[in-house]
Amino acid sequence: MNLNATLFVQFGVFFILAMFTMKFVWPPLMNALDERAKKIADGLAASDKAQKTLQDGAKAALDALNAAREEGQKQILNAEQRAAKIVDEAKNTAAAEAARILAAANADAENQVTKAREELRDQVATLAVKGAEQILKREVNASAHADLLNQLKTEL
Repeated sequence: MNLNATLFVQFGVFFILAMFTMKFVWPPLMNALDERAKKIADGLAASDKAQKTLQDGAKAALDALNAAREEGQKQILNAEQRAAKIVDEAKNTAAAEAARILAAANADAENQVTKAREELRDQVATLAVKGAEQILKREVNASAHADLLNQLKTEL
């Protein structure tokens, strides 16, 4: 074979190989590359969407945290106001109870003083009667009467 024929055969084999590659190898290879590029693009889009969702979620979480903090502050303020109100009511109730107890104690003390005066009057009357009985039973004697009167004074 000569050189031209060899070149021609080589050119023919190369052309057949190129046609075969373009017909059977190249399309699946290009499809695989296109699918890979599409997957990468979809992954990047999903990543961007996830990033946006994450930022939105973080903002929503921060807003919820701030709202919860404000609600907590309001509840603390309400609780402090209720506690102050309860303390004031307890003070007022205690003051009223103390006044009632004091009034009852004063009334009881007054009753006891009145009772003691009545008992004292009864005892004085009894002593006066005893003294008069003793004076009347004895003879009329100034010194004897003075002794009895002094004895009554000491008993009172």
